[in-house]
Amino acid sequence: MKIRKAVFPVAGLGTRVLPATKAMPKEMLTIVDKPLIQYVYDEAREAGIEHFIFVTGRNKNVIEDHFDKMFELDATLAARSKKAEQEILAQNQPEAGAVSFTRQQAPLGLGHAVWCARDIVGNEPFAVVLPDELVLNTPGCLKQMIEMASSLGEKSNLVAVEAVPDHLTHQYGICGVGKRSGKMFEVDGMVEKPAKGTAPSNLSITGRYILQPDIFKILETQERGAGGEIQLTDAMIGLARSQKFYGVEFEGERHDCGSKPGFLRANIAYGLKRPELRDGLIAEMKKYLGQ
Repeated sequence: MKIRKAVFPVAGLGTRVLPATKAMPKEMLTIVDKPLIQYVYDEAREAGIEHFIFVTGRNKNVIEDHFDKMFELDATLAARSKKAEQEILAQNQPEAGAVSFTRQQAPLGLGHAVWCARDIVGNEPFAVVLPDELVLNTPGCLKQMIEMASSLGEKSNLVAVEAVPDHLTHQYGICGVGKRSGKMFEVDGMVEKPAKGTAPSNLSITGRYILQPDIFKILETQERGAGGEIQLTDAMIGLARSQKFYGVEFEGERHDCGSKPGFLRANIAYGLKRPELRDGLIAEMKKYLGQ
């Protein structure tokens, strides 16, 4: 099963990290020295994705600008012999025609955002990557999933899952666990935010998916679910009646950068992974901890 396209839903308002997102898209907030959107783009590119589809909303034009060439900046760096900076920008530059943008005109939920990409995706399996969830690992989470997908049938779907404390399962979409094969298992049912004490497992669905295009037909008539939004999990439950779903327990540390504690944690974790920053960051942290 070849996965060539990835959908990035970036139309959200980022209300959990206000006021930072009043005028700045959540996806452009920086972890160390790169915006969130660059991290997930890099993860998808590492996984072999060829076409990157961004579902945007109002006031998100800066995301499109980020993946465009800035001739004034390039010229200034060249004039000042800033070769290292030029190379960094060149590495982050998508190939011509590899990026598409479409708009979600109303905040109707993740399922609706994915549906908005239907014509660009076409009739082929695709990945969905949530930009406010980072997974710190090499290889990245999506590459792990695509490698596992290569051994499955043509009409298979995959979701990345992570264990959560049992007393918090009511806050997540949860998978039931069927037949296992290493880090992958057949999904035996899915439920969105189960009542306390009723969850089929403690494995929550996280922000990485590989889906068949058949989900668009379901999303087209999907009724609104939790929060009055069109929920992707509800559509996956419908698709699971006719197609296999597999859960992937990925390797790596997940960071929910859509929350303030998660955003701060991610900056620390990614900073400590940078050899040129690690010692200085540890020294500064010790000052604040009084050590």
